Amino acid sequence: MTMRYGFVGAGEITAAIVEGLSTGDDPPEVFLSPRGRAVSAALAERFPNVRVCASNQEVLDHAPVVVLGVPAPVARDVLAELAFRLEHVLVSATSGVPVERLRAWSAPAGEVVRSIPLPQATRRRSLTVVYPENAAARELFTRVGSVLVPGDEAALETFLGATATFAAHLDYLATVVDWMAGQGVDHDAANAFVTHVFGELGRSLLERPDSLTVMAARHTTPGGLNEQFRDDLRGDDVPDAVRRALDRILARARE
Repeated sequence: MTMRYGFVGAGEITAAIVEGLSTGDDPPEVFLSPRGRAVSAALAERFPNVRVCASNQEVLDHAPVVVLGVPAPVARDVLAELAFRLEHVLVSATSGVPVERLRAWSAPAGEVVRSIPLPQATRRRSLTVVYPENAAARELFTRVGSVLVPGDEAALETFLGATATFAAHLDYLATVVDWMAGQGVDHDAANAFVTHVFGELGRSLLERPDSLTVMAARHTTPGGLNEQFRDDLRGDDVPDAVRRALDRILARARE
């Protein structure tokens, strides 16, 4: 029997997962809520296995595995309007709502799982953190990449904190590009160069089993330019500023 997945909430992560599911082998049936109508309609137009439902409840009526992808402040209200059944598995991609609270809000759903899917699900390359272990969630996210199960929910929240660094990392690279342009380099050429260098560096991280610490050491020649730049940032307290910002993110995730 073809697996059926439902999505309540249609933002970028939902779109990434649905695209990954729909372009893989043997695509499952996908039922989307009317939330995010433009995104849902575009996905349904592109993929014949995707259907937009008239309501969130209709999503549940069709799909035994339901992915929740709404912002945390509205999660309780959205779930309160839904009639779950014991056979439902609720897979939450909503940040900052613990399993215990989700269970209370979605009762009598039989199983509740938290997840951190990544945008790379579009290319079926997401390493999705899931807690607790769950066969249905593992099957779903294996279709769009691979699965990592931490030892407890506190660890999942730490992984969640790490995902808050995406925009800052890209902003750092944009700063390098802007600096190059300020030195007289064509902005588009600078952007192409930095994107290429760090895109290839990302590939090498995936291809080598070494830790990031080992990789950093390999790019640091004693007395060289990389060492000087790293030490300047350390001298300006950048690593500790990163740790402090991550501590604040983690505290927010656990509120």
